[in-house]
Amino acid sequence: MNWTSFDSWIVAVGAVTAVACALPGCFLVLRKMSMMGDAISHSVLPGIAVAFLMTGTRSSISMFVAAAITGVLTAVFTQWVSRFGRVDRGAAMGIVFTTLFAVGLIMIVRAADHVDLDPGCVLYGAMEMTPLDTRNVFGWNIPRAVLAIGVVLVVNLLLILALFKELRITAFDASLSDTLGFSSRFLHYLLMTMVAVTTVAAFEAVGSIIVIAMLIVPPATALLLTHRLVPMLIIASLVGVLSAFLGHYSANTIPGWFEYDSTSTSGMMATVAGLLFAIAWLFSPSEGLIVRRFRNREGNELEEPAELTST
Repeated sequence: MNWTSFDSWIVAVGAVTAVACALPGCFLVLRKMSMMGDAISHSVLPGIAVAFLMTGTRSSISMFVAAAITGVLTAVFTQWVSRFGRVDRGAAMGIVFTTLFAVGLIMIVRAADHVDLDPGCVLYGAMEMTPLDTRNVFGWNIPRAVLAIGVVLVVNLLLILALFKELRITAFDASLSDTLGFSSRFLHYLLMTMVAVTTVAAFEAVGSIIVIAMLIVPPATALLLTHRLVPMLIIASLVGVLSAFLGHYSANTIPGWFEYDSTSTSGMMATVAGLLFAIAWLFSPSEGLIVRRFRNREGNELEEPAELTST
């Protein structure tokens, strides 16, 4: 393929989106709340539709506000269903997000009759088109998606830096956080708000379906490679960036091997992220399946002579 500045901007959009998702995603994985990322990424649709219907525009500010409110409400509704309905937390998440997603999808289709909105883009994104919508910044034509998601990335990074100790303690022991004076409930809803806003910022680029992969897969891959939080955040971000580059490159080259046109970059991003996870799952120095099997085999071989001599 002939690499152009257009391709570079597409990769930039994917990389910024992946890193913005990976940072809060690390805390979701550590808190064993990966399903909540799935729930929020789907259930913010009603908020987006309401913003469209009320304003008649795709204003980023109204979308972010609506997403933040809906994301927090998703977490609240999940707790209510789990507590008062006496059902498992995972089941409560499934009930809340499927219901809200269905309502949101109906409203999105309705909103599409009144505003310039493609319901399909909400589901799987339009990353290939993002370089066409640019803003002039100090003489540079920068895609609007990079600016919007970049702001969210900076805010996420600043919040994590400012509340790193509190978020780390809450991720591993919420009771200890409350004992030390850090409100685990406040930090929980702050994280949910970060996930909701990041999800909406990523809608235009990767859509509500693919954003789940960017929230969970890079952090899960990083957790296989390290058990320290700072390296986990760094590795997850690098996996996201690598997924963006290899995903776009693969989307434009691999289909040609089979005489097909290029495929979706966002879809290939998720595919590459999954492949990187599979590699880490197999070959991780500490958690790799193959590495552990070799260790077990070596351990058994070392134990056999001792058993023979003892008999």
